[in-house]
Amino acid sequence: MLLDFLGAFAVGGLLCLIGQILIDYTKLTPARILVAYVVSGVLLTAIGVYEPIVRFAGAGATVPLTGFGYALAKGVQKAVDENGLIGALTGGLTATSAGIAAAIFFGYLASLVFKSDDK
Repeated sequence: MLLDFLGAFAVGGLLCLIGQILIDYTKLTPARILVAYVVSGVLLTAIGVYEPIVRFAGAGATVPLTGFGYALAKGVQKAVDENGLIGALTGGLTATSAGIAAAIFFGYLASLVFKSDDK
């Protein structure tokens, strides 16, 4: 069990380290880094590289933004297998709907609790 925790910590930490290096040493905005992480998760899943990482690291690979891309790609793969070409349009949203709904709900709650100010 300790090795599972260490694997998750190492992979999740490495993904965060890469993101921090991109923020510190490039002119990429956080939004572009976010998109790059999601697209990287999709691409790495498509070529079969991300699945072994998920098996090794568990939540260390599925919780970061690359994990969202992984979930999108796996959802599309499953839906295409079951429903054909229409699954390419529906599978990603079906697989990630709980996460999307949670983000909207908790974002709304945060907007009720905190008051934003102009900078």
